[in-house]
Amino acid sequence: MKAIVVREFGPPNVMKLEEVPDPEPGPGEVIVRVHAVSVNHTLDTVARAGKFRRRVVLPVVLGIDPAGVIVRIGPGVIERRAGDRVVTSSRVRSELAADGPQLLSVHAWGGYAELYKVPAAGTSIVPDAVDFATATVIARHAPTAFHLLRDRAKLEPGEWVLIMGAAGGLGSFGVQAAKHMGAKVIAAAGTDERVKTALDLGADAGVNYRSQDLTAEVLNITRDKGVNVVFENIGDPELFPKAFAATALDGRLVTAGGHGGGIVPLDVNRLYLKRITVIGATGKTTPADLALSLKAAAEGGFKAIIDRVLPLSQAPEAHELVESRSVLGKVILDPTQ
Repeated sequence: MKAIVVREFGPPNVMKLEEVPDPEPGPGEVIVRVHAVSVNHTLDTVARAGKFRRRVVLPVVLGIDPAGVIVRIGPGVIERRAGDRVVTSSRVRSELAADGPQLLSVHAWGGYAELYKVPAAGTSIVPDAVDFATATVIARHAPTAFHLLRDRAKLEPGEWVLIMGAAGGLGSFGVQAAKHMGAKVIAAAGTDERVKTALDLGADAGVNYRSQDLTAEVLNITRDKGVNVVFENIGDPELFPKAFAATALDGRLVTAGGHGGGIVPLDVNRLYLKRITVIGATGKTTPADLALSLKAAAEGGFKAIIDRVLPLSQAPEAHELVESRSVLGKVILDPTQ
């Protein structure tokens, strides 16, 4: 099979298209022919550069969220069959290593390939009405958005939530998950176009945090009360304190990203006077949340923002696009092109 292999850390051109042996399914495993895999910032470009916070085992094939069609099944697999349309969980083993869960594309070869191997239990059925590009984006971000808002921030119907980076991969599903939960959403993004994109996804109000005063705008929208929840996945030293200052009494800030640098100032006086809770969290995918999200997509309720779909051979160009932050939506690789 053809695969994009990383044998050394470095710039995008360290990724090479190679002919490698086809994977063989072991007990409980399936082989999937890839139809779509998204290019992510942290788990692709940062990992490729050798800057990921966990050890990436080389050589590696990146791609944490592939979707495709099962072509072979291993011994003992009864829940899946050849021909099933599936998307894959990022975790390749349920048990934890000393430094955390074992991840596809970090500890096992991922989806930048024509084929990949994965435990059958880590796959979910993709409805016929959902295309593979949409499925891979939903699998990567929608369950995490539900986990952060519902399970960690305890968002309640009728509460105000501020979604930072609201047109990004995680932010766009933060908007949709919050609306699904009955919340009132303020979408914050860095351009008018991105704000409009989030409003089109259902946000109640929008703020361009590059041209407007984020704190003042949020307080104006909420009639000086502030938001009950801040959904923060940027970690920018200028934007984080402005979002924090817009948090209401007994508010919660949940954060799962640091693309803007990750080191931010914190107003400790506001922290205790407003009784604010700051919650750090990582992604978590449950079969129930993924099934709910895919069902909503099949019914037209959830949308994935996709900038473009490229062939596997253009993986270096895809990384350059993602690192430039010039795209609106996800960049997808399709090895069948």
